[in-house]
Formats: sequence, C-alpha cells, structure tokens
Amino acid sequence: MPNQKTRLGKRHRSRFDRCQKRCDAHTRGRRTGDHMSDITITRHGRIATVSFDRGTPANPLSIGLMRDLTAVARSFEDDATLSAVVLTGRADNFCLGFDLRDSQTQALQQIPLAERRLAVQAGTRMCRAWEGIEALTIAAIDGWCVGGGVALAVSLDLRIAAHSSTLYVPEVERGLNMSWGAIPRITNLIGPARAKRLIVLAEQVNATQAEHWGLVDGVAPDGAVQAAAQVMAERAAALPPVAVRMCKQGINAYANALAPLATHSDFDQFALAHASADAAEGIAAFLQKRDPKFSGD
Repeated sequence: MPNQKTRLGKRHRSRFDRCQKRCDAHTRGRRTGDHMSDITITRHGRIATVSFDRGTPANPLSIGLMRDLTAVARSFEDDATLSAVVLTGRADNFCLGFDLRDSQTQALQQIPLAERRLAVQAGTRMCRAWEGIEALTIAAIDGWCVGGGVALAVSLDLRIAAHSSTLYVPEVERGLNMSWGAIPRITNLIGPARAKRLIVLAEQVNATQAEHWGLVDGVAPDGAVQAAAQVMAERAAALPPVAVRMCKQGINAYANALAPLATHSDFDQFALAHASADAAEGIAAFLQKRDPKFSGD
C-alpha cells in the first residue's frame, strides 16, 4: 500500500512538475533588480488593469515584487473615479507562487528574527492591500496559479480562469503553512472540507472544478480570459460607483469578520515553519526534483 500511495502522489504532481521544468529552463535569463519594471498599469475610463511579468514563465513572487504590488494597490486608495481593477499575470502562467530562489528569500534564515518577521509579512501586506481596494477587483488567471499566486488571487473580489488553468497550493508539501491571510478567504469561498483538500492535501484543481467549487467565478476559453475579465469590469464601471463600493465593503465586513482572529499570527507560523528541518527538506526536495522525506522536526 505505501508503494501505491507513492505512485499516486507522483501522478498527482506530474503535470506541475512538467510545468516547473519548462519554467526552470528560462530561469537563468530572468530579470533582476527593479521589480517595478515588472509591473504595467493601464487605465481606460473607470477601469485599471495591472499586469505583472517577471520575464520567466514561472512568474514568481519575490519579496521585492510583492512590495511593489502592495504599493500599486495602495496607489488606488485616493482614486474616487475608479470602478474596477483587473489583475493579470503572464499569458502562459498567472504565477507559480513565492520565489524560493530569490536572494532575499534565501537570506531569511541569516537575518535577525525581528527583521525576518517583517520580511515574511510582505505577502500578507500585499494581499491585504489588494483586498482593501474599494473598487471591484478581478483576477484574470491563465495557466498555473500556485501557492502565493492563489493567495493573491483570492484576496481579490472575483476570479476568471482560462479553461486549461490549474490552481494548486503546495505549501504543506514544502513543509510550510499557508499564510498571507489566505486560509479564511479560501474557506469563505469553498467551505472547510474543500479548503482542506486544496490546502492540506494539496489537490490540483482544474478550472472547471474550481468553478464548481466556487474558487473561481467564471471559465473562459484559453486566450480569452483577459477579455472576459474586462467584460466583468465594464459591467462594474457601468454601475453607480459609490453604491458598488458600499455594497462591497458591507459584504467583505460580514464575510471577513473573524478573519483577523484566524490569521493574526500566520506570518509568525510561517517564520517558525520556514526554520524547521521539514521545510528545509521540502524546499530542497522541490528544487532537486525528488520526493521529500519528512521527520516532523
């Protein structure tokens, strides 16, 4: 039976592993430095579109990029004319999650605890900033949406996924917890049992299943997801802007009333988990393309 379980686990990961190999082939050429250059903002009337592209198919979230996405979200705070914001990643993949190869990520274990606590809150602040935008927010998801990419997507109001896209939360498989305030947001959308399947069991969820679960709000043909998100944004832009904002605020206040209690220490949990032997093994196994051997340490 253990052998059967191992084979099932390998089949479960095979599609993502193939995607990761394709992404790794481009890693050496990816851009570094000023992450704000990886973000494009366009504005048409009451609709803003924000795109982030690290220059590699993985499109990972480095600490620097997360800080810049936070700044972009906060830049909309005083914009009374904005009705909708569409967030997109790349056309091949929305985002394959937290950048484990980023130099700042790899240096987390070498910096003092007080500095580490601040650094690991970058994702939390990013998601909180996007959740706090008063205008309606829509994530347009192409390809893979993984880990931190899922956390970012569920901090927006709505999600449109391409038919071939897949959502996947592998944090537990890496020896880490799911943080960034994502657990109550995901549980609000799909309920506790399915949240456990997505987060604890790390099931890969295709677009059709994600729509059935309520994790995404619509599925568009491949290559048409951004257009579908724009149609939804145009619907919001045609409505009374103040009424839209007030109703969104009321819905979020009710749905997220207990969220701070559930997530007030998830960044501390991440700092603790990230320093564990299991996290070191899980991350090493991922980078080395092998099965991890966890010890509980």
